[in-house]
Amino acid sequence: MQQEAPITITVSDELRHAWPQFRGAAVFATVRNSAYNADLWQHIDEFTRLYREKYTTDSIKDMPAIQATRQAYKQCGKDPSRYRPSSEALCRRILRGIPLYQIDTLVDLINLASIHSGHSIGGFDRDKIQGDTLVLGIGKAGEPYEGIGRGALNIQGMPVYRDAQGGIGTPTSDHERTKIGPDTTRLLAIMNGYSGEAGLTDDVAYLENLLKEYAGAEDLQTVYFQ
Repeated sequence: MQQEAPITITVSDELRHAWPQFRGAAVFATVRNSAYNADLWQHIDEFTRLYREKYTTDSIKDMPAIQATRQAYKQCGKDPSRYRPSSEALCRRILRGIPLYQIDTLVDLINLASIHSGHSIGGFDRDKIQGDTLVLGIGKAGEPYEGIGRGALNIQGMPVYRDAQGGIGTPTSDHERTKIGPDTTRLLAIMNGYSGEAGLTDDVAYLENLLKEYAGAEDLQTVYFQ
């Protein structure tokens, strides 16, 4: 199944003013999701073992990608210790000796890529996105948002991607409306480089390789934006 042209993703003036060093990468692909992939989980288990040998819950705060995302939250008006970016939350989870969540193959490999890079990565079912444009802005007071598995989430002062209907993704949690599911065949994964361009293309390549190896990704298209 051929992917249609990628949707347009833009960064609002308010986000660009708050955090001008932001760089993003949108990965579009036709994929095959599955409930569980044993080879992927062997990969995750080995990665987790090595990660725990290298880092501690104190040292991850100094990782450039995580530190930059925390600082961007503060600049936008959000407390990153109260509303942790997903990349930091995942890293802390495995460093506390707690296994990663097992959701489905697409979500699991995106979580692995997020821990590997330190970047929060939004994962969306392309067919559930309304319209052909996404805009990265900052959440407003009282803006409705239902985080995946979290219920109503206060996104005021948080970076947020919005489609024609409303918010669909923040570094803390994506929205229930556009979440990946068992029937997802067209994926949009957005890697959020709040630390800038350094290492971003390598981190994107890592995600692309996971998608090809474990989700049979085809028609891969990656669009960088800022």
